[in-house]
Amino acid sequence: MLLILITFAVGGSLTGYVGKKIMSFTGIDAAGIYIPVYIIVVTLIWPVMVIVVSVFTGQFVFFKEYLKKMGRRMGGRKNR
Repeated sequence: MLLILITFAVGGSLTGYVGKKIMSFTGIDAAGIYIPVYIIVVTLIWPVMVIVVSVFTGQFVFFKEYLKKMGRRMGGRKNR
């Protein structure tokens, strides 16, 4: 359980860091545009970061299944 929580924490922090780095390359300064784009970027990066961190914490199988389940829920399909 502790490794799963650590993976979520490190993955989330890494997502924020990488998201800010990506946003610095876009050159967007207006808050009205920056915030929605940042939210989209972070939403797309988060699963990748969690999978990467899970490899190092030994929780890859758990997070692979977790992200599959999230994808099914977001896609409107029933859990199988």
